[in-house]
Amino acid sequence: MKICVPSIVLLLGNAVILRASVTGPVPSDGDGPASQVCQQCCQGPAAIPGIPGLPGPVGPMGPYGLPGSKGVAGQQGQKGEIGQIGPVGDRGAPGNTGSKGNDGIGLPGKIGPRGPPGLVGTTGETGVKGQKGEPGETLDDSNQRVAFTVKRTSDSDTSTGHDTRLPFQETETLLPGTSFDLDSGTFTCSVPGTYVFLFSVFKPSSRAHLDIHLKKNDDWVVSGASGDSSSAEQVSGSAVLVLQRGDTVYLTMNGQAWSNFRHYTSLSGFLLYPE
Repeated sequence: MKICVPSIVLLLGNAVILRASVTGPVPSDGDGPASQVCQQCCQGPAAIPGIPGLPGPVGPMGPYGLPGSKGVAGQQGQKGEIGQIGPVGDRGAPGNTGSKGNDGIGLPGKIGPRGPPGLVGTTGETGVKGQKGEPGETLDDSNQRVAFTVKRTSDSDTSTGHDTRLPFQETETLLPGTSFDLDSGTFTCSVPGTYVFLFSVFKPSSRAHLDIHLKKNDDWVVSGASGDSSSAEQVSGSAVLVLQRGDTVYLTMNGQAWSNFRHYTSLSGFLLYPE
């Protein structure tokens, strides 16, 4: 009887290969006793599992899948009902008072028509003569102000006598209550007191002389003169006078007085202090 004995164990990689040697001839096939004995004697104990092999390379990427079907859109919901109006809130605190606006300036109204004259009354009986009234109070002139400046604006005046008054054409200053007549060049005192007067008169070069006189009423006070015919000159003067109510002050001239828009000829006066 032939017995198969393992003779060589070969390790190749991760596999275990068992080889058996036969001491005698073994039939390759058949159902004889020899084949049955060999099959039993060649089945030895289970071998140790080999070491797992390395993972293989990554395979190629598969084809993309087909897109999915579009979902069904949902239905739009119904519009909700309008809610009820809420209650009215509490009243807020009053605001601060605004500043007062500027007072408006209204235009003066039109003057109304003049009324018809009243009826003439019938003559009545002669009344009893009344008693003589008390003397009136003396006017207080302490707070009154008097001042003026008058001037000539154009042309010239010529006189061959010394008593011709020099007129004026325009007022530069004339305080309320001051009385001055431009045509006659005369100041009339309405407030008694001490006054200051100043004059300046222009003589053109075409005239040989010019005499100017400051007069109070009919009295000569001060005078100024120019006798140079070769050039134009300015004749001037001043005076301090004590005046009573109704006194007059003016200028008289002999010769030619000239002026233009620059006002070379003028007369000024003012109340220094009342009486």
